[in-house]
Amino acid sequence: MVVTLPTALTLLRIALIPVFGLCFLLPPPWTNWLTVAVFALAAITDWLDGYLARRLGQSSDFGAFLDPVADKLMVAVALVALVSVYPGLWMAIPAAVIIGREIAVSALREWMAEIGKRASVAVNQVGKLKTVAQMAAIIMLLYREPLLGVPVPEIGVALLWFSALLTLYSAYIYLRAALRVLD
Repeated sequence: MVVTLPTALTLLRIALIPVFGLCFLLPPPWTNWLTVAVFALAAITDWLDGYLARRLGQSSDFGAFLDPVADKLMVAVALVALVSVYPGLWMAIPAAVIIGREIAVSALREWMAEIGKRASVAVNQVGKLKTVAQMAAIIMLLYREPLLGVPVPEIGVALLWFSALLTLYSAYIYLRAALRVLD
């Protein structure tokens, strides 16, 4: 198998997961910046690998499988880490909703692929907006401090709740599409 540039970026994102975890556990003061930088790099590779796969005509079945796995792993690790820093229901609930939805929608997509109907549960615009909100929220929460008087963590929490609501809505859209195919 030839590893294309988009697939290499996806593999890089997976390799960044333990790097992210290590950076998160390092002692302050520069830990916040380093953790944000690693997560932001992973988020950028998420966008870039898809863009390059389309632009260069290098889409592959392996890449299509691996890309969402890499995304979900990075987000799940970040959310679990954040719950340890911000204990309480106000962080645990949106984290659980987001992680639970990712598992459920992945299972739904896999099942729909097995019956030859994967296209009916393809990524939609709500899912893309959810991803952007989620990545921005996680970056703000990882930073953990106000910036120039702006309460970055509090904005991150609000954005994470918004992302969790979008997560539920996008899960509903996927489930509705799947049920239509099955009826």
